[in-house]
Amino acid sequence: MSDGSKAKNPRAGSRKHKAPRTDEERRARRRRKRERRDKHSAARQARRAARKAAKQKRRDTALRRAGTSDFLQRRMAGLMRFLFNWAQAVGRPRASRIAARVTRVFGRLSKENRLGAANIAAAYPDKSEAERAAILSEVWDNLAAQAIEYAFLQDLVADFDPENMQDGPVEVVGIEHIHALRDSGKAGIIFGAHIGNWELVAAIGARLGLPVVAPYRPPTNPYIAAEMEKRRSAFVEDLVVSGPGTARQVARALAKGNHIGVLVDQRIAEGQAIPFFGRMSLSNPVVGVMARLFDCPVHGSFSVRLPDGRFRVTMTPPLTLPRDAKGRVDAEGANVVVHGMVEQWVRSAPGQWLWLHDRWRYGRRKHNKQF
Repeated sequence: MSDGSKAKNPRAGSRKHKAPRTDEERRARRRRKRERRDKHSAARQARRAARKAAKQKRRDTALRRAGTSDFLQRRMAGLMRFLFNWAQAVGRPRASRIAARVTRVFGRLSKENRLGAANIAAAYPDKSEAERAAILSEVWDNLAAQAIEYAFLQDLVADFDPENMQDGPVEVVGIEHIHALRDSGKAGIIFGAHIGNWELVAAIGARLGLPVVAPYRPPTNPYIAAEMEKRRSAFVEDLVVSGPGTARQVARALAKGNHIGVLVDQRIAEGQAIPFFGRMSLSNPVVGVMARLFDCPVHGSFSVRLPDGRFRVTMTPPLTLPRDAKGRVDAEGANVVVHGMVEQWVRSAPGQWLWLHDRWRYGRRKHNKQF
């Protein structure tokens, strides 16, 4: 312009006279701010979780490598032998008490403790928190005593006198059923569970002339596995390593007229879905399958600890199993009976069962079985 005045900006002053925001606009603006804040917070949490997972993975990898180190495996086996020798030196009662105190302290820090607490809470919803905690504490005591008693297993068996059981460390209920199966000349299946001292059942059976062929899962440490196998071989006729060919080996043993001893209370990914403590669980089907194939006697047997430091081993009479229209054993129905009996045993002594096992987990990543 000729007068030199500045051209006015058409937008000048527009902000001063902007219409006030409506309530809806203010709410939308606050919502967008919350969404941005939540998004940034979620991103921070995801990064933090990823760093934590990576750190845990590195730690687990280091532990796995250390665990497979031949040097460390030998040292761990040496430590186990030292503990067995120490236990024999101080005696079973004192060694068990000390081991129980140590196990309770360190057990509380483990993921197995949290798993056991969750399993007990689901199985006993009517019990108080204190009652469930007492069961879990007894579980750790029993596990510690079980470990220590490997050092005394042969002594316990040697001191067992079937003619004078009240004065010995072990009493047997149903000893007549052991004698009957032993003298029958027939193959047979004896199922048990991780209750009390579960190794004692097979050991006492062998002492009474009824050795068993037993599937088992060896420790990953080969030196510890060799030591445990040496101790078990004193009272187990044959040990069958659990794996893809286990069923064939068990069937072969039954075909030869042998007796099978199998612990059935742990989860098997490809097992039969059976109610256990009111929840469906993938359960070991071997008893029903083998009973159908061989139509042989099936007994249950388990041990419990008594308050005076002694043990009671129970052998049931032969089970009456359900049969189909052709008279053959109904394998699935038989397994329901078997696992129902195991549940009764656990309810009779809940603190002596291994609640630390993930019994009710559904499948694997590649085998996600749903009920």
